[in-house]
Parts: sequence; C-alpha cells; structure tokens
Amino acid sequence: MAMDPAGQTDSGTAGVIARPPLLFLAAFLIGFVLDRLLRLPFPGPGLVAWIIGGSLILIGFALFAAGIRNFMRAETPVPTNEPTRVLVTTGIHGWTRNPIYLGMFLIYGGIGVAAQNIWILVLTLPLAILIRYGVVAREEAYLERRFGDAYRDYRQRVRRWL
Repeated sequence: MAMDPAGQTDSGTAGVIARPPLLFLAAFLIGFVLDRLLRLPFPGPGLVAWIIGGSLILIGFALFAAGIRNFMRAETPVPTNEPTRVLVTTGIHGWTRNPIYLGMFLIYGGIGVAAQNIWILVLTLPLAILIRYGVVAREEAYLERRFGDAYRDYRQRVRRWL
C-alpha cells in the first residue's frame, strides 16, 4: 500500500465544522420529524423502494467499510478530530478521495428510499453542501498543508467523489 509519511510541520487537525456522522444523523432526525409532521407521497411501490434502497445501502456500506479498512491498515485515525498520520492513496482511495463520505451518502439515500421518506431525500442537497464546504474543503486544505506536493499530486490523479 503506497503511503506518504506525514510532514513534520503541521500536527493539527482539519478543523471540520462537526463530526460527519453527527451531520448525517442530524439530517436523518430532521427528515424523520418532517415526515411525521408533513408526510409527502413517495412515487412507486414499496417493494421497488426496498430493493433500490437496500441496494444503495449495501453499496454504500461496502464503500464505507473499504475506506475504514484502508485507514486502519495504514494505521491512521479515521476520526476527523485526530491528526492524519499518512496520506492513503491506494485501494479504494485510488478510485475516490472520499469513499467513507460517499458510502455515508449512499447509505443515507438508501434509507430515505427504503423508508419512502421524501424529506430525507430533499435534505440530501443541504447535507451535501454542508459536507462539501464544512468538512471536505477543510480536510483538503489540511491535507495540502500537511502533505504538500504528495497531496496535490493525489488530488490531480483521483476524483473527489466518483
């Protein structure tokens, strides 16, 4: 597994606005409350929603788990409030720079579809904006400070999402 050692000049963290799982959880809770207060009709039969939603959840979990496993193999912390020790650039991270967040979005959307909850799906856009600018942009700036050219090269080779 190709990894670049952490630079010695920056031992801080990315300073994200909140832990990403908490942002997803908050969006879920808001979506479920809104659905209880104002249920919107969901198109299509329930079985189709379960199949599509379940498929999204499974794919999302696979991406999420692959990203976590890659970090564990590299012995670098997953939580955003801990300093990154190494730049992980292989495995699933050679295909997408954010497999954990991509997996979370697929799980989130899959639950919304399976639960036939339009509000969860509507909240995907504000959640995506929050994750993109409040988490990912800060992580990218941190990784560029921490790893310099190694991160810039990685960013050029591998797409942020897909």
